[in-house]
Amino acid sequence: VLSVCKHFPGHGDTEVDSHKALPVLNFDRARLDSVELFPFKEVVKAGLGGMMVGHLEVPELGKNPASISSHIIYHLLCRELGFQGLVFTDALEMKGISQHENICAQALIAGNDLLLAPRNLKRELDGVLNAVKSGKLSEEVITEKCRKVLTYKYVLGLKNKPHVQLSGLEKRLNRPETKELILRLQKAAITVPANAGGILPLDSKLKGTVVLNIGKTSGAGLAFYNRLQKTLPLTRVVARPDSMEAVRRQLSGSQRVIVVITSDDYKKYRTMLDSLPDDLPVVYVYLMPLKSMSDLKGYWKKAAAVVLGHTDESVIQEYVADVLVGKAVADGRLSVAVADLFKPGDGVTMAPEVPRIYRPEDYGMDSKVLEKIDGIAMEGIKAKAYPGCQILILKDGQPVYDKSFGTFTYESARKVGKDDLYDLASLTKTTATLLAVMKLYDEGKFGLTDRISQYIPALKGTDKERVTIEELLLHQSGIPAFWPFYREAIDKDSYKGALYRARPDASHHTQIDTRLYVIDRFDYKKELMAESFSADYPLQVADSMFLHRSFRDTIIAQIGRIPLKDRRYRYSCLNFMLLKEMVENISKMPMNLFLDKEFYKPMKMNRTAYLPLRQFKKEEIVPTVKVDYLRKGRMLQGYVHDEAAAFMGGVSGNAGLFSTAWDVAKVYQLLIDGGVYNGKRYLSRETCDLFLTHTSNISRRGLGFDKPDVKNSAKSPCAEEAPEEVVGHTGFTGTCAWADPKNHLVFVFLSNRIYPRPFDHKQLMRLNIRPRMQQVMYQALMK
Repeated sequence: VLSVCKHFPGHGDTEVDSHKALPVLNFDRARLDSVELFPFKEVVKAGLGGMMVGHLEVPELGKNPASISSHIIYHLLCRELGFQGLVFTDALEMKGISQHENICAQALIAGNDLLLAPRNLKRELDGVLNAVKSGKLSEEVITEKCRKVLTYKYVLGLKNKPHVQLSGLEKRLNRPETKELILRLQKAAITVPANAGGILPLDSKLKGTVVLNIGKTSGAGLAFYNRLQKTLPLTRVVARPDSMEAVRRQLSGSQRVIVVITSDDYKKYRTMLDSLPDDLPVVYVYLMPLKSMSDLKGYWKKAAAVVLGHTDESVIQEYVADVLVGKAVADGRLSVAVADLFKPGDGVTMAPEVPRIYRPEDYGMDSKVLEKIDGIAMEGIKAKAYPGCQILILKDGQPVYDKSFGTFTYESARKVGKDDLYDLASLTKTTATLLAVMKLYDEGKFGLTDRISQYIPALKGTDKERVTIEELLLHQSGIPAFWPFYREAIDKDSYKGALYRARPDASHHTQIDTRLYVIDRFDYKKELMAESFSADYPLQVADSMFLHRSFRDTIIAQIGRIPLKDRRYRYSCLNFMLLKEMVENISKMPMNLFLDKEFYKPMKMNRTAYLPLRQFKKEEIVPTVKVDYLRKGRMLQGYVHDEAAAFMGGVSGNAGLFSTAWDVAKVYQLLIDGGVYNGKRYLSRETCDLFLTHTSNISRRGLGFDKPDVKNSAKSPCAEEAPEEVVGHTGFTGTCAWADPKNHLVFVFLSNRIYPRPFDHKQLMRLNIRPRMQQVMYQALMK
């Protein structure tokens, strides 16, 4: 579905129905900018996909009606406001516009992309063709608009599903999560325009409160009363036209009155309401649409408080009752003025002392089903698949599951908390490098079909010269998966024989993989490794281990010399190491600083960092391995495990980032929200849509993202229930993050599965821990 905003440039303050005639917006530019155009500017910033132009006369912006005005559509909407989406006309058969000749040709010339409901299609088609023949409209413009429409159809998935299946449509639309969303919107719309003297929340100690129900039935407002009487001592009175005098007596003897109005029957009781004593506190609660109310000024002037619930649905009646006693939040604002009492935007925030807490059920998920994840997490710890973990699930941007389990290590009693940092390993690729790549692509700094050698001069003249950025992102570059760059730093004269053996012997005792042992003692080249930091030795590999600054260039040069293989799918860390170099060469700054500036700091990702020991205490970082042979037998705690990233100084495109489940989730929430996080835009929706939907034609991979294997679930890194729209990545240290744009879910799992030994890490995958947790997440969705 494409969201379309209407009617540009503003149809609110008009009295004429454009189905019958042309309304006129007779305002100056200052007024238009501050009122009519303001919401359109905001939705354009938010990345809206479609805009409908109304049949309106706006003299300040030109003589032609808006829907056929190039000044309003092309210059104002597209150029000045920067709108790049699809521009629709309102229905061209409407009397306000249909009298114009060749209306379709005029609409296309003005900048519209899609023309709705012309009155005489044959005549209008002839008009468009004549406009092309006469040169008023170019064929190139028609082609451009056609391509634009087709692009949006492709992005919306019409290539795979070209039409809507009508059978079962109502059931598919009226899903539990839809109802949950409607309920949340209804609660968010509840507004308290007035709370004179702070009568709300109502004091439960005071007696003598009467609830007067005005509605078409005797049961009107009953759910509100039943809920409220659980907190307050109440008397209920139902208004009837034949007993006004009796009702008036009951009200005048009370300490305060709550008038609950569920229909426009209140007009019959004006005399009675007007006669209430001025010193009697009256709270008006409207459980009906605001547009059905009239003559409110007199009541609201004298009211102690006014509450707008907008509907008499029982669940909202109960929620409004909770607002009155301070048990629920009301933070809605008026959308229109009410006489001269209130203006648009007015409203009082009613917030209970306890912060609003959302249940999984509020977002269409079953909390009892989600609890099954607890058992899977503990199963992994007992099986020594990992010492501890963080698990976070967001639904519609809100946490429905947020728990930590286990300890830092098997030997430690230090429990894992939500603020503790994990080595993300290859999850760095999407949480860091890809984010930077998307930002630069968004700014038009490169194209996907550009050759990587255009941005990394060291690759020119090598067999990598023609490799494209798209091929790197899809892992189809032909570059090998891994390369032991660290061997360039090892002094070959410091040991005898081979560095590795398949079996242990007198010199090879240290096991680093299932059938791989490394020599026990070796030294690094003295000219490349120092024990302390300096300008020449800035690349910290571990405590008291600093590499020469030239080694980064050595690694890039070595990638250039590695023989290229065929262009089939081959997952490669080296691809992302090159993408990091490209980011730095284009942005003219280190990638970690670029990410801090563009994303991490403004998004308040305060627990995310490369080189985390420069910002955090070691005690806040979960150890990755107990003994690392390249770091002279030291424990890795705060230093990246990946060898290539380590010898790049800890900042690399393939690994090196440390973070928490919450901070990782922020990145993935940003992506499925179309580039917006917490109300601020970081990436355009078009860029997010491209990177989240473009997939390889020879593998399951997307642009930088891993994806479910929907053709072979046995090879999929995700649960079988994960739809094809899911994007994410996994990390060798036992991490993963998956975002589901279809169901608006984010799943993050962080662990240190390779502790204590990197080669003994198979249990996490043998037990299928991460996909099983993800499966429970999908099972918890309320159908």
